[in-house]
Amino acid sequence: MIRVREANAADRASVQEIHRAAFGQDDEAALVDALFQDATAQPVLSLLAEAQAGAVGHILFSAARIAGRKAALLGPLAVWPACQRKAIGAALITEGLARLRDDGVAAVFVFGDPAYYGRFGFGPAHAHGMEPPHPVEEPWRDAWRMVGLVPETGSGRLTVAQSFDDPVLWRV
Repeated sequence: MIRVREANAADRASVQEIHRAAFGQDDEAALVDALFQDATAQPVLSLLAEAQAGAVGHILFSAARIAGRKAALLGPLAVWPACQRKAIGAALITEGLARLRDDGVAAVFVFGDPAYYGRFGFGPAHAHGMEPPHPVEEPWRDAWRMVGLVPETGSGRLTVAQSFDDPVLWRV
C-alpha cells in the first residue's frame, strides 16, 4: 500500500537518494535541492510516496506563471528503481494535480514523455499557445506538455523559477 504525503525538511536525505537512484546521477537531486532553496520557485509542492519499507517516490511542482495566472511546473518525478511500474508515479501525479487544482493553480506544465504524461491529461502545450521558457527543438517539441486545471488558462510563455530558467535544462 502506497501513502502519499507532503515531504518535509526531515525527508531531504530520502528525497535526494530517490532522485539519485532513479536517474543514476546527481543532476536531478541537485535541481530539487536548488528549487527548495529558490525563492522564485515558491511555493513548491513536494510529495513523497511511502511504502511499508519507507520512501519510494518523490515529485516536485514549482511555482510558475502563464498569462498572469498561477501555474506550476512538474519536475522532477522519481521512483526508486525496484518500485517503478507499480503506479507510484501515477499516485504522485494524481495527488499533486488534485492539490494544485484545490490551490487555484490554472495549469501544470511538464517537459516529459508524451505517452506517459498523456495518461494524466497532459496534452501538447504548443497546441494551446503555451510556450516553454526556452525554445524546444524537434524532435522534443511534443514533450512540452500541459494540463489545464481551470476552463480558460490563457496563452503565452511560461515564466519559471530561476533554477529552471536555464536553456541547458530545455535541451535533451
